[in-house]
Amino acid sequence: MIDLITGSLLMGWTTLVEYLAEHVVTCLIPAFFIAGGIAAFIKKDAIMKYFSPDAPKTIAYGIASVSGTVLAVCSCTILPMFAGLFKRGSGIGPAITFVYAGPAINILAIVYTAKVLGFDLGLARAIFAIILAIAIGLIMAALFRSDDEATRKKMAAMPQAPPSEDERPGWIVPLFFILLIGILITGTAQIDWMIKFPVIYALTLGVAYLLIYFFERDEVTDWGWETWDLTKKIFPILLIGTFALGMLAFFLPPETFAPFFGKNSIESTLLASFIGTILYMPTLLEVPVIGTTFGYTSGMMAQGPALALLLSGPSVSLPSLLVISRIMGMKKTIVYAVLVIIFSALAGFVYGLIIG
Repeated sequence: MIDLITGSLLMGWTTLVEYLAEHVVTCLIPAFFIAGGIAAFIKKDAIMKYFSPDAPKTIAYGIASVSGTVLAVCSCTILPMFAGLFKRGSGIGPAITFVYAGPAINILAIVYTAKVLGFDLGLARAIFAIILAIAIGLIMAALFRSDDEATRKKMAAMPQAPPSEDERPGWIVPLFFILLIGILITGTAQIDWMIKFPVIYALTLGVAYLLIYFFERDEVTDWGWETWDLTKKIFPILLIGTFALGMLAFFLPPETFAPFFGKNSIESTLLASFIGTILYMPTLLEVPVIGTTFGYTSGMMAQGPALALLLSGPSVSLPSLLVISRIMGMKKTIVYAVLVIIFSALAGFVYGLIIG
């Protein structure tokens, strides 16, 4: 018994150390700063006002499908925003697109997926999350078209906030993010540190120059607080979760799941999608779950089931579905969950065929 406990603790510690050594400095730290900058410098209200049922579909669904990258939300914070959209008179289609894509397209999750599980899977996750979010939103809007009629009058009566004046040149904020993304890409690139360090140093000087000469002190402070807020909410869960998954892998090695997820079949992707729909996984924890527990990084889990789980798990879980049912009713929630399972499974199956 003591040997089992010692072995599991050692496995958990080894898994945690490996993840910290390989991914924290070069991947997660720059990504947290980018996410904090998005939360501090991108106007949320400018996004929310385009979700009206009468808004052009290309605008409403386009913004809703990528808003997670701008809002830097996780699965636990998307639900209050989703409820707020309904109260403000959002159409059901854009709101569903938003609540699905928000956690799935999170900049931290996409970067972490690409770094740990591979660039191809990270890119596929980003692309399919947008496609699925729009498709599911359009279907929900078509099925429950009558629900949007009641929201149109409410939306028309909502007061519009006056546009804010910004004296800063318009190219400053985009350049700020370009430099931060450059730091992230350089830090994760497979190049010698003799080349990597000078490039990162130069990019960091560029960021510092912009902060000093083009941003107010309060804005820089807000950026720091937003970055810290995301870090303290997500990073401890990631540490605890990765350690726990390492311990679990000692008792349930990846070989256990190979018969279920070891091949690209529609049955495997459906099972992975269903598990992801009911299993609660905090933001970023889905990456070590797939990589370590289900054995994707060791070749025990095929590409299709891995993508299906990535598309369903972060966006939907049994607790989140219970909350959503309180917001829009049980009937719509069940339809939404079924659509997520089916579309995630099909996307994983198609991706498995392409990659395989």
